Amino acid sequence: MISALPRRRTLLAASVATVTALGLLVSGCGLGGGDDAHRIRVGVSGDSPEWDVLAKEAKKEGITVETVVFDDYSLPNKALSAGDIELNAFQHLVFLAQSNTENKTDIAPIAATTVVPLGLYSSKHKQLADLPERAEIALPNDPANQGRALRVLEQAELLELRKDAGLFATPDDITANPRHVKLTPVNAQQTPRTLKDTDAAIINDGVAELAGIDADTALFKDDPASPQSVPYLNVIAARADRKDDADFRKIVELYASPVVQEEVRRTSNGTAHHIELPAADLQAEVVRIQKQLAR
Repeated sequence: MISALPRRRTLLAASVATVTALGLLVSGCGLGGGDDAHRIRVGVSGDSPEWDVLAKEAKKEGITVETVVFDDYSLPNKALSAGDIELNAFQHLVFLAQSNTENKTDIAPIAATTVVPLGLYSSKHKQLADLPERAEIALPNDPANQGRALRVLEQAELLELRKDAGLFATPDDITANPRHVKLTPVNAQQTPRTLKDTDAAIINDGVAELAGIDADTALFKDDPASPQSVPYLNVIAARADRKDDADFRKIVELYASPVVQEEVRRTSNGTAHHIELPAADLQAEVVRIQKQLAR
């Protein structure tokens, strides 16, 4: 559970299991009613100070931005599809493609935000070479993040995957495991908590930062500037039928502004890489990923 949130934010708990229940909770928290003409609720995961900065800038443009914090990755797209929020900004393209496919939704990326490295962290070992034989490593259990985590372990030369494993690789795609590492899948947002019980864990730098883990202590990371990282671009997303909304375009413009980007750099300790790509290119990448899922 995320704590110490600004009062104006609304926390939607992971125990909310259905869109219907979510809608009731949103109404009960006072997000409904009032003049909605230029009010935009943005679903985020964890504390997102850059959106506080953006909200102040948006207010100058006559737009009210409210952040709605979710502590379960499965909820922001459900809330967006149900109309309980207008935008969300918590997921990369692989996760979005997977979510659209599984839930038969039509959520579209309208702007890229950042690529955040995925790293191998440990509270017991200082270097990659220190990992013992049969080390236990926790990694995300959702398909979108697990495939990337396995690629990180492959790049770290801890294991090998089938050449055609694709973006959604699973442990079944491992062809060589010379150090006999044991993989323990867990919820992506819980990976920091496993450090006390495992030799290491694959943790997104954004999740690591929220957990108070120094990004510089990673034993290994993937390269966010690599072309292989494009599927893992985080995005601002909207329902496809509203993707061209004029207020949304202003939000995209403000996110790329120097004042917001300075906050992104500050809060990520420089690890988040802002990348701008046309929405059409982002959507084309979603389609490409969905084709992989259909195989």
